[in-house]
Amino acid sequence: MPSPTAAPRPSRVAPEIVIAAGCLIALVTFGPRASAGLFQVPMTTDYGWGRDTFGLAIAIQNLVWGIGQPFAGAVADRFGTVRVLIVGALLYALGLVVMAWAATPLMLHVGAGLLIGIGLAGASFNLVLGAFGKLLPEEWRPMAFGMGVAAGSFGQFLFPPIGNALINAVGWQDALLWFSAIMLVVLPLSLMLATRGTGGGAKADAGPSQSIAQALAEAFRHRSYVLLVTGFFTCGFQLAFITAHLPAYLKDAGLSAAVGGWTLAVIGLANAVGSLGAGWLSTRMPKRYLLAWIYLGRAIAIAAFVLAPASATSAILFGITIGLLWLSTVPPTSALVMVMFGTRYMAMLYGFAFFSHQLGGFFGVLLGGVLYEATGGYAIVWWFSVALGLASALINLPIVEKPVPRLAPQPG
Repeated sequence: MPSPTAAPRPSRVAPEIVIAAGCLIALVTFGPRASAGLFQVPMTTDYGWGRDTFGLAIAIQNLVWGIGQPFAGAVADRFGTVRVLIVGALLYALGLVVMAWAATPLMLHVGAGLLIGIGLAGASFNLVLGAFGKLLPEEWRPMAFGMGVAAGSFGQFLFPPIGNALINAVGWQDALLWFSAIMLVVLPLSLMLATRGTGGGAKADAGPSQSIAQALAEAFRHRSYVLLVTGFFTCGFQLAFITAHLPAYLKDAGLSAAVGGWTLAVIGLANAVGSLGAGWLSTRMPKRYLLAWIYLGRAIAIAAFVLAPASATSAILFGITIGLLWLSTVPPTSALVMVMFGTRYMAMLYGFAFFSHQLGGFFGVLLGGVLYEATGGYAIVWWFSVALGLASALINLPIVEKPVPRLAPQPG
């Protein structure tokens, strides 16, 4: 039987260019999404909305992104990555424009929620990781996954300070329009990630042919995949809540808007280091243990931040700590999907794991807004995040890091 890590598909460009283009796409697409929290206070102040209104829009974005990701991944697996990236980038840019001129909650939910959510499903680091799995040699993949996630994190470092500067210089509406224009850079970059869809006859993996339905049935009957998907819910809950509500939480504590922006930026910079480290560690230790340590570390970091007096120093220290653990879950999670099932339906199967992540994000952002309006604070959601971190640390421990029997090597 063949190895689950079969030879990559032929690419028109060198691996270094594939990685560079993919990393730039991840940087550009992750930046505006990670800066969403900067727009909460000015938008709700100008329009007189509650934070639950803004929170619902970002919750919809997370949910739509999660629902759309498996479908975008399936299309990319079947017909190639370029078309999906181009359509996704255009919808993302349109969503930012609609968000900029959303004078009603409905338009905010359409722009910031529906359109940007669909755009992210088609043009984000998840599609980039799928392309890396298909185009790069096996020995390049773990570090390339880490580099792709780190590039997205660097976008989180760059865009919040840029967003703050733009909001102060031209207002929050024009700042969103600038972000929309930047998104169009994805179109030419996507051409470097051209993959041949399996519909054209080329197969990502050797071995018996498998339909999409068969691949899904196999995955959801596999206990380790279900555990992996379940644990990923916590990652989305924590990240989305912090991204959307941390700037407002710090402002409520009497700190300036700049502290919130720089805390998000520091999270992004630290995450670039953490994601690369996680990619490196994924090749040197059991991935399930790495995930368990990451979730446990997050729980401890969040508890320490909530218990400490709010200050610029505590916020930045929290940003550094949580940033090192931010998206460091992605390299071992994506690598585990590939270990279990190979590369052929990598984008789709990781997409279903990511749906769990985004379902967590939906509840994290939504509960943040709803419970703030109900209780006047975020304490309940912070402590729920701690409990989820502890639960996911335990959930990942029983995962078995082996290929499914279909791909397992057989004795001669």
